[in-house]
Amino acid sequence: MLDCVTSPSVCTVLFHTGEARVHTEVQAGPLYRVAGSLLSISCNVSGFASDNATKDIEFRVKKPANPTLELNIISTRDKGFSYAMYTVRVRSKEITLTHVTPNSVLFEIHRLEKGDEGEYDCSVVNSEQTYDGTYSAVTTVKVIDNSLSVSSTASTSLSYTEGDALALTCRASSNSAQHTHLSLVWYLHNDGRDNARPIISLDREFTLSPGPGFEGRHQAGLIRLDKTGEATYKLNMAQLELSDQGRIYCQAQEWIQDPDHSWYTIAQKDVVPDTSSLVVRISAQPEILQEGQELSLSCNVDSQNLEERFFSVAWLRGNSELARIGPTGILSVGPEYSGRVKEGELRAARIGDGDYRLILQPVRTEDQGEYLCRAWLQDRGQDGAFTQQATQDSSSQLVSISSTESGLSVELQNSVGVNEGYRLELTCKVHRVNGQLSVTWQRKSASTAASAFASVISLSQEGVTEKAGEFVSRAVRATRPAIDTFTLELDGVTPSDSGVYQCVVSEWKINSKTNSQSRDATVTVAPTDSFVKVKLISRDSSVTVGDNVELMCWVSGPRLPITLTWSLQRPYASTQDSILTVYSDGAISWFGDQQRYQLKVENKENGVFYYLLMNSASRREAGIYQCWVSVFLEKVHKKLPPSNQLGVLVQDPVSDLVLTTTPASTINITADIEIKCSVISKPSASSRYAVTWLLQQQAGNKTIVSSDQDALVTVAPREQLSHGQRISTKRTKGPSFELSIRQARLSDNGSYVCEVVEWLQDPHGDWYQLSPVSKTTELTVIEPETNLSILKEEKSLNMSRSQDLPIPCHITDQSSSESEFQVTWFWQKETEAERRPIFTAYRNSTLQDRLGKGDQLRFRRPLRDQFSLTVIQPSPEESGLYFCEVEEWLPSPSHGWRKLAVEKSGYLTVNVYAEDMWMGILIAIVICSLLVVFLLVLKICRSNVSGGNKSAQNLWAEPEQYTLKTKPSADD
Repeated sequence: MLDCVTSPSVCTVLFHTGEARVHTEVQAGPLYRVAGSLLSISCNVSGFASDNATKDIEFRVKKPANPTLELNIISTRDKGFSYAMYTVRVRSKEITLTHVTPNSVLFEIHRLEKGDEGEYDCSVVNSEQTYDGTYSAVTTVKVIDNSLSVSSTASTSLSYTEGDALALTCRASSNSAQHTHLSLVWYLHNDGRDNARPIISLDREFTLSPGPGFEGRHQAGLIRLDKTGEATYKLNMAQLELSDQGRIYCQAQEWIQDPDHSWYTIAQKDVVPDTSSLVVRISAQPEILQEGQELSLSCNVDSQNLEERFFSVAWLRGNSELARIGPTGILSVGPEYSGRVKEGELRAARIGDGDYRLILQPVRTEDQGEYLCRAWLQDRGQDGAFTQQATQDSSSQLVSISSTESGLSVELQNSVGVNEGYRLELTCKVHRVNGQLSVTWQRKSASTAASAFASVISLSQEGVTEKAGEFVSRAVRATRPAIDTFTLELDGVTPSDSGVYQCVVSEWKINSKTNSQSRDATVTVAPTDSFVKVKLISRDSSVTVGDNVELMCWVSGPRLPITLTWSLQRPYASTQDSILTVYSDGAISWFGDQQRYQLKVENKENGVFYYLLMNSASRREAGIYQCWVSVFLEKVHKKLPPSNQLGVLVQDPVSDLVLTTTPASTINITADIEIKCSVISKPSASSRYAVTWLLQQQAGNKTIVSSDQDALVTVAPREQLSHGQRISTKRTKGPSFELSIRQARLSDNGSYVCEVVEWLQDPHGDWYQLSPVSKTTELTVIEPETNLSILKEEKSLNMSRSQDLPIPCHITDQSSSESEFQVTWFWQKETEAERRPIFTAYRNSTLQDRLGKGDQLRFRRPLRDQFSLTVIQPSPEESGLYFCEVEEWLPSPSHGWRKLAVEKSGYLTVNVYAEDMWMGILIAIVICSLLVVFLLVLKICRSNVSGGNKSAQNLWAEPEQYTLKTKPSADD
């Protein structure tokens, strides 16, 4: 039996075939968390017989460096459970395991470390006698660096009058290789309040929301949050209120979406804007000069609504004031400099909004020292009087003035170029040194042309170095490797380090500075994307399904730690999917199911080549590929522009399908049509076939019936309606496909096309179709030949009026056993060309008297192919030519009855003569008299009897009965 107490991670196998009862579940991974942040993993267990009893749960971890070694972290039942490396963190409550319910716990690492990355196993201790279910669950934790950067600058002061406008700017960005979202909130923390109030926020879904109490002002447009750049968010408050007093700051949060689609905060930073009420800056030009030269001291004042306010500005050297310009522009000078004003050696003026300048010429050695500017706001009352506000001083500006006798000279390279992330090295050579030397390295930013030189680092004459405040955290060094050489080294430079660098060398004698000399060097820091290039290439980007594809991401330039991600945008998709990420330490993260991809890395002289290999490509791998690179500089990932896009086209193979069909044929109408279409080429092991039968006629092409790759047959709707079950198809070995059409019609004439589409499986098991291949069979449907014939014997007949005239019509042959006949007898006088129809017997047994002599005509049909019409005692006027005409009709499935043939019999010439006319008249009179007597006697006999039988039939037929009516329709 398995030991699930000491090794619970193996207890994930059921001990019987029934459904599992115990179930353990943790959050789905991977969980990406930032180093230094909180990690929380929830673990739930269900299915125990004693659900109300508190379960003991343990956490273990397997780390990527040794995935087979499982380390104990913490347990709810055993305080000594932890391995030594976790004991201190568990005891200090940095790592905790807390029951939320009797069946669930919350595991937390309150300060996550990079080494905490790994697979975390949550195991429940079985307290029952049997094992039935899953007793452990695993999730993966990835620890990434915190790349959230937040900074803030103020465009206004925090000294306001009610109704003034406020504008603050906050910059927030992340350089994470993962897909993250940012949210940003501006807060107001009023004095005396415990909690800050949100003014306005932009959440991770880019939804803008005003904070409680600020809704009305936001709707009125008095409070706005504008995104003015890629990572710049500006707060605008148009009309400040007294309730807005306090500390205003911005807070940015970075969010990542876990596999369960929930969002988690991985980083958060607050930053308070630099909002000093008055900003004063001083600059000297030049900073090192000789006696007799001109010194220009510029003072710049920056504040809100600069044009509408009044200021006073003063220049000071040490604690001594040189000059002052009042709010109305009037110059006043300190006592020790009044004489130099009169002599024109000191001049000062306001040269623009916030810009003031003081000029000393010629300078003296006693003029050297540290200068600063002092400025203060002057509020003007209604009476015109000014009220002074608090003063604000600039930073100090050192001015060195040497006597002309000194021979000190300095030499510095004019311009230097360096790549981002590398070390900047400047060497300053000195000549004709007479005393101790000190050096100050200064920099003037290239981004602001009017900016002054600011100190970077200095090296005193005693060899003591001092970094300026901005460079305290930077790796900067000032050294003197030789008596005449000073060097500056600045590691990990960025484009913002570009500018003009100055080497200021001062000569000292007996702790007194006697002379200073300086030289400038222009330094340009090339951004990473200017010397690190990313290019995507391929030997063959158009392949056939099943072929291998190789893409190369070429990263050229200096060898720097980089993180590279491959992405794919599939056809008709709007977003890109990540495939894998290669980190600077060689670790690889795969995204999703990427079994078809492999990675290979090669270092060459001209760069590093990252190969993405696709084995047996399918259409899933088709799309637009890119590689994304970020460079790790100064512990921050900097994203470079992505590579060019490269489309990979995965084409279907060319179909080599060969078909053969039934040759062209001609068949009679109503016969059955059989057409066979066979595949004679060698099929693939996975081949399936879809078949469509089409009929090509002059009216166009139409689909008759189709069978898909799964042999599902579909009859075209119009064919199904008009022909019912007449059409069928089947599939036989070979493979062969047969089309059957019963009872051919003339409308079935045309070219029958057998169109076959071969379906194959790609390496993923997905089906795809090749281009269709077709084969045509010509089919002609004809009517059968007519064989109708009737007896055409010519006869002459002389007869008396007392005789009856039989006119026979005999059919000797017919086209089909299904034929029906229509017979019409005609009479024509020998002296006339016109023929007159006498009588018609239609095919549906309907009879028609054409001349209205029904009592004189008698019709007989003793046999199916024999017809006879007898004229009772024709008169001499009815002498002439008699004949019959026969129409043969056949039934048609699509058009009803159709006339197939017409034949005419021979002529019967009849001559009727008169026989003893007067005898005939006398006989007629006697008969009439007897008839009258008979009728009188009959009337007397029946006088007492009412009613009687009547007979009015004038036309009869033997041996069948027929009905006189109109001519039948073609469907009768």
